[in-house]
Amino acid sequence: MSVPGFHPFTGASDDLVQAGHCNNWIGGELVDARSGARLDVHNPRHGAVMGTVADSDAADVASAVEAAKAAFPGWKATPYKERAQILYRLKALMERDLDRLSWLVSHENGKTFAEGKASVLKGIECLEYGCSLPNMSAGGQIEVSRGVTCKVDYEPLGVVGCVVPFNFPVMVPMWMLPQALVAGNTVVLKPSEQVPFGLLHLAMLAREAGLPDGVLNLVNGRKDAVQAIVDHPDVKAVGFVGSTKVASLLYARGASLGKRMLCLGGAKNHLVVVPDADLELTAQNVAASAFGCAGQRCMAASVLVAVGDADAQVDAVVAEAEKLVLGRDVGAIISEAAVERITGYIDQAEKMGAKVRVDGRGKQVDGKGWWVGPTVLDGVGRDWPAGCDEIFGPVLSIIRVKTLDEAIAIENDNPYGNAACIYTTSGFVAEYATARFEAGMVGVNIGVPVPREPFPFGGWNQSKFGHGDITGMDGFRFWTRARKTTTKWALQSDQNWMS
Repeated sequence: MSVPGFHPFTGASDDLVQAGHCNNWIGGELVDARSGARLDVHNPRHGAVMGTVADSDAADVASAVEAAKAAFPGWKATPYKERAQILYRLKALMERDLDRLSWLVSHENGKTFAEGKASVLKGIECLEYGCSLPNMSAGGQIEVSRGVTCKVDYEPLGVVGCVVPFNFPVMVPMWMLPQALVAGNTVVLKPSEQVPFGLLHLAMLAREAGLPDGVLNLVNGRKDAVQAIVDHPDVKAVGFVGSTKVASLLYARGASLGKRMLCLGGAKNHLVVVPDADLELTAQNVAASAFGCAGQRCMAASVLVAVGDADAQVDAVVAEAEKLVLGRDVGAIISEAAVERITGYIDQAEKMGAKVRVDGRGKQVDGKGWWVGPTVLDGVGRDWPAGCDEIFGPVLSIIRVKTLDEAIAIENDNPYGNAACIYTTSGFVAEYATARFEAGMVGVNIGVPVPREPFPFGGWNQSKFGHGDITGMDGFRFWTRARKTTTKWALQSDQNWMS
């Protein structure tokens, strides 16, 4: 990739590698923030600086919007299938650079290499779905009366904004970019300032694939950059993934300006286990859900509700958690502040009477970095902070109840509605629970019930602000507007009210 100022990441192991400075990508050029302000980017595994990133403000956002606005007419005029061909080429380039992207995600986010690779592969799957949209997004046309036809076309909105979190630097942007780009929009995207390098590499691959300059623009920064994207009058819609607090504030801010907003927030996902649940399946699946990606994902299991005499299943989960090795099976925590917050919840639950059956506090790998090991808290109260708050770390709280209805009530009483799961070998129990969970994504013996493409991703209640889901056809429709055309060319001999 011959873009002046871009230097591909060279890391191919867990050793600390310097990544240099991450500029903004605006109108096909790498540019620093106008103010010259920069932020450090850390490698969580080492707890050390691996580079810097531009800290942009409203002026930088305005430049990116202007570039996107200038590129929009040409991109809109490009046929659907030609837009999709660029995404096909981008898919091939991501597959070519799979290991490089995976190591980059691992270094800036703290995931293990295997987790980083899995997340990039999921992003590629989302991109693959976007490539298929020209064959799925065709509007309909029918003759509604003699000589009268009605049709619908889906048109792009114009310049749109995306704001994405730290936990999946390459995957989450792919929830939005394929649909938005294939639809004909131009994009201003703000990566998390904690993990900017993966998206910059992705933008370089998009340029190599033939994406015209200005169609995709990256503006790095913090709160000021996010607010500027939402506030800019030429940004027609904004997609956001992050915490519930910020999602709620941004949704209200954008909606008050008449913008189309879809903001995904946090979660407190409940896994319910009943005594007939398969021991091995339950143990492995619960552990993977709770401790995978160090619990730093909105789909992580954070509460295991044990119904009745489920001691065998709980003990099996504890045993599985004890097998996991930091650095090999479980990655690092994004920041030192996050480690302090997570361990604070564990300390508090212990003081309130929980039994710490697996303790991940005070852990390190090779004497450095930011880590919390898998932690299991037994006997947590349903109204305790550890039982209610989104901890966003590798902490599993176990709540004991007598009946399945009690367990379902606990899930439904929490303000979020992202995901829930039932572990059972009974079809009746599975159907009973899944029909009653107040969650947008439900699993049966699957603790991370993420729908695979083309099924859409999205929760309910305080886990989402806006209409529809962010992936699948819902996502495509979010980034488009429907134009309905009714046509008549000649007077008909037979008349009715439509004529």
